[in-house]
Amino acid sequence: MEKAIIKTAQGETPAVTVQCLFNPSEYTFRKSNDWNAPKTVGTDLPDIQFTGGNSASLTMQLFLDTSVTGGDVRDTVNKIHNLMKINPNATGHGTATQGRPPFVEFQWGQTWSFKAVITSLTERYTLFREDGIPVRATLDITFLQGERTDEPQTRSQNPTTMGRQGYRQWVVSEGDTIDWIAFSEYGDASKWRYIADINNLNEPDRLKPGQALAIAPLP
Repeated sequence: MEKAIIKTAQGETPAVTVQCLFNPSEYTFRKSNDWNAPKTVGTDLPDIQFTGGNSASLTMQLFLDTSVTGGDVRDTVNKIHNLMKINPNATGHGTATQGRPPFVEFQWGQTWSFKAVITSLTERYTLFREDGIPVRATLDITFLQGERTDEPQTRSQNPTTMGRQGYRQWVVSEGDTIDWIAFSEYGDASKWRYIADINNLNEPDRLKPGQALAIAPLP
């Protein structure tokens, strides 16, 4: 199943894409409107008045585990955590002064996405190596809608990488390694050699952010 991603929205800098190590098992949308019931005298039921709508929220729990690959799970956690940090050069969107966290998109597959800001992030670490490095974490994350849509955004299907059936594309993010990409795509870190061969990589240990890799079906 295609991996869910969290990425900075179009126009935000720097551009960041974080692939979820495991897809969420469930997610919850919540939408509310404000109605006011003014006090009245001599009646059991006042006329309620609509005072405005509230942004929708999206909440989910993400499970992160690097115990197989041997990496530090905080490398992925920090990428998401950084999406809540203030960019001092960002303006607009009702900020009274210069500086705000970036708008982001949660996207799963090519059929819908949710443009929002991250309002809450709780990190819980539950498994550690002998040297104290955490390798398993659970994140509780809440997004607050930042773009008006009547339904989840629809997206046209992207052409398959290299124009061949079954091929997909992986865009390298900061901190991605080829063995981690192999584990994420094939469940086997040793398949990094296959990815390197498909993409004619002479230095597979030196991936660059933004680099596009073809992910081919296993033979």
